[in-house]
Amino acid sequence: MSTSKLAQLEDLIRPLRSAIVAFSGGVDSSLVAALTSRALGERALAVTAISPALATGELDGARAVAAAVGIEHRTITTDELASAAYRRNDKYRCFHCKSELYEQLEALARRDGYAAVLSGANADDAGDWRPGLRAAAEHGVRHPLLEAGVGKDEVRALARELAIPSAEKPASPCLASRLPYGTEVTRAALVQIDRAEQALKSIGFRVLRVRHYGELGRVELAADELPRALAAPEPVIAAVRDAGYQRVEIDERPFRSGSLNVGVVSGGASS
Repeated sequence: MSTSKLAQLEDLIRPLRSAIVAFSGGVDSSLVAALTSRALGERALAVTAISPALATGELDGARAVAAAVGIEHRTITTDELASAAYRRNDKYRCFHCKSELYEQLEALARRDGYAAVLSGANADDAGDWRPGLRAAAEHGVRHPLLEAGVGKDEVRALARELAIPSAEKPASPCLASRLPYGTEVTRAALVQIDRAEQALKSIGFRVLRVRHYGELGRVELAADELPRALAAPEPVIAAVRDAGYQRVEIDERPFRSGSLNVGVVSGGASS
């Protein structure tokens, strides 16, 4: 079954003849990058956008995955913080962010002769709050996984089959997703969130978010890691305070992707 699905995906990509993959290094875009490399060879290119909202370590991870799957890798710099519409952080923030990204990738594709831009959106994203998909539609971006009906569980299974290093990587959306809608996105806030999350990772936590509420940092941890923090909260509190938060709370509920989207739509988004 998986072999036939891999072949189906490659058959979707091969007629494009050349393509750029919007590449974060997460499992979805990594699978698309691997398939695009297999289908198009040297006419495949993975591009990672560098911005203040990119968490520490993500670029290094993306470079390692690109090398492992054999696709050429480049970086671009995006400046979504220059947009007042992005900074005001309403429920369409991702639309403004992705518009900036896809405009640059579209221009790169025109300049260097690539026929298409691909994303890692999968079939599960179709039911989520994903204004970035609207931006993709406006720029003609293709979504092979979504088009083939491949959801997240199957993405991970296919990535394992291809021995992609990020097959088990937890989702790591942009740092701006830690700010509640209506809270202005600033460079200082993104730096503070990143510092707090990196500090928690340095003491052994793996799946987490630090939600930014001004002076308060609220820590969300995965169900299997939460009991450790609740039993001995001092190291968690100290790590987040060292990042500049005056108050720290550990959410007693396990981390759930998209928790800040509650009330926007039923369902959620990967944040």
